[in-house]
Amino acid sequence: MTSSLFVQLLVNGLIVGTLYGVVAMSFVLIYKASQIVNFAQGEFLLIGAWVCWWIMTDLELPFFWSFIFTLAFMMVFGILLQVIVLRPLIGEPIISVIMVTIGLSIFFQAMMKWMFGVFVQPFPKIFETESINIAGLQVQTAYVMSLIISVIAMGLFAYFFKFSKIGLAMRATAFNQQVAQSLGVSVKQMFAISWAISAMVSALAGVVVGIVNGVSSGLSLFGFKVFPAVILGGLDSVIGAVVGGLIIGVLENLAEYVDGQYLHFGNLYVVAPFYVLIIILMIKPYGLFGTKNIERV
Repeated sequence: MTSSLFVQLLVNGLIVGTLYGVVAMSFVLIYKASQIVNFAQGEFLLIGAWVCWWIMTDLELPFFWSFIFTLAFMMVFGILLQVIVLRPLIGEPIISVIMVTIGLSIFFQAMMKWMFGVFVQPFPKIFETESINIAGLQVQTAYVMSLIISVIAMGLFAYFFKFSKIGLAMRATAFNQQVAQSLGVSVKQMFAISWAISAMVSALAGVVVGIVNGVSSGLSLFGFKVFPAVILGGLDSVIGAVVGGLIIGVLENLAEYVDGQYLHFGNLYVVAPFYVLIIILMIKPYGLFGTKNIERV
């Protein structure tokens, strides 16, 4: 492997890793607010990508406005999903809520296939050039856009949680729901906002991946690929989600090259993140930045 090729793989991995990190933050956001792991996260990506594709192809709006309307739709979608489906389950065992998210995943997957079919649909042409030369490296324009949007999203997340009133209320809810409620914080409202933001951010990632690879039901597997990044960084850590996403992105790119050139396993890039995940969890069971829970027996 030449140094230039290694740098190319590293850059591509970091760009994809930022996208993983953004989706991983969506996982963490819901978990921190409600202690729920959302197994329908991948379907949020799929729905967002299909909605943006439909607006561009059927309504023939420019990409910018299609993207804005998609985010607005997903915000309303996330709120309605939490209020109608998940809010009645408050107080039920966590495993029951998790099973509901698995059911939602299957339902949304089937509904998208029924509405849009099972074949890959390419996005209309958005950029004049397919790739951009950056310091001698050829990077797809869609990935450059995803890098910029992902960095902006991470910055907004940091500002939101540290300085905004709603962000501070959400952190208080994640720390202790009863204490937050006693201080006048509406826990139900925080749950709804967390699902709305999670749906919007996932849709952002879904649109970017859809632009590069086309839109199909396979897009929902992106949520499954992000899960190792969430656990690796720590299920309750936003910083950990970003770091875990970057690690998984770089690892996948390097594993795909090594497998294609030398090992020829065929799917090493798929399983390599899980091998690393197991090794790290053996050393740090709560992930790299996860909070260690200490319980008195």
